[in-house]
Amino acid sequence: MVQAAYLHIPFCEQICHYCDFNKVFLKGQPVDEYLQYMDTEMKHTIEAYPPSSLKSIFVGGGTPTVLNVNQLELFLSSINHYLKPRSKTFEFTFEANPGDLTEDKLKLMLDSGVNRISFGVQTFNDELLKAIGRTHRRDDVFHTIEMAKHVGFKNISIDLMYALPHQTIESFQESLNLAFSLDVEHVSAYSLIVEPKTVFYNLMRKGKLHLPSQENEAKMYEILMSEMEKHGFHQYEISNFSKEGFESRHNLTYWNNEEYYGIGAGAHSYVAEKRISNAGPIKKYMSAIDEHGFPYVEKHTVTVKEKMEEELFLGLRKTTGVSISHFHEKFSVSIFDVFASQIKEQKEKGLLEEKDDFIRLTHKGKFLGNEVFQAFLI
Repeated sequence: MVQAAYLHIPFCEQICHYCDFNKVFLKGQPVDEYLQYMDTEMKHTIEAYPPSSLKSIFVGGGTPTVLNVNQLELFLSSINHYLKPRSKTFEFTFEANPGDLTEDKLKLMLDSGVNRISFGVQTFNDELLKAIGRTHRRDDVFHTIEMAKHVGFKNISIDLMYALPHQTIESFQESLNLAFSLDVEHVSAYSLIVEPKTVFYNLMRKGKLHLPSQENEAKMYEILMSEMEKHGFHQYEISNFSKEGFESRHNLTYWNNEEYYGIGAGAHSYVAEKRISNAGPIKKYMSAIDEHGFPYVEKHTVTVKEKMEEELFLGLRKTTGVSISHFHEKFSVSIFDVFASQIKEQKEKGLLEEKDDFIRLTHKGKFLGNEVFQAFLI
């Protein structure tokens, strides 16, 4: 059953130096036309795969909040027509850039059912913000979040990054202190990963990207976990922390290995036991819908073996880990019949532990998560 919907707005006024998501510069793009094609894709998607238990919508990008008020109203109308929230606990998230939002946009979003905003803060250091290609500055964060609260938003998340070029442990600590002063409900914090086809990747190849040492990156992560706990944020996933009851329902859909729609250029879906990829370039996305009704460029039926692997390497991201009984219920086989050697090996390395009904990462394992996940690709 489809649990969630992700909708992708690929337009940005500025391309961040670390970003490898599907995105284009806003200027000169057919934004209105693109939104109409997203409307068509939503229509065809729910006809082909009717929703029955949708519990979250997440609008990401790109920068969704670059849409003007009229475009935003049109887009939100489409979402509510096809994917209307169905319960009081429904989570409807919009990604936002500090500084992009006006009070009019915020009110429109709230009135249209959006009840959670995720701000891409990344750091509170203005020099670092400039260095990573962000357009906002520290004061924009405080102003925009205060405005969102004033309008009526009660579930606000911020993204932070660490191990940025020239970033010091002291600078990261200062960003954390300022983040706590905002009194938000959720924080996602990620270390910088230098991806191909980004500005940072090109600088790295030229020897011009000066990153903190691995030792300092690990220290930043240790500080992150410790400070979050001190300030009442529960770590429920490797990179995600929330106050009680404010865990991201949408992201938990991914980590629980449940099905979801992906709408928009470059989006990915997991429906009817198939993983589906949409065309990324906007013109190809739109022409594919014209020709076939859907923008799909790849479909893959997930095998039972792949489902079991995904259950482990996605589920182990959660601090609760993977339920032994749920695995048996889902696949009619013991987790130890399939992954006994991998579990034993990772336990011996001190990276996994078994507690009650769960297999989960140890504290040490959180620092080496990718190594653990790789072990379950059989």
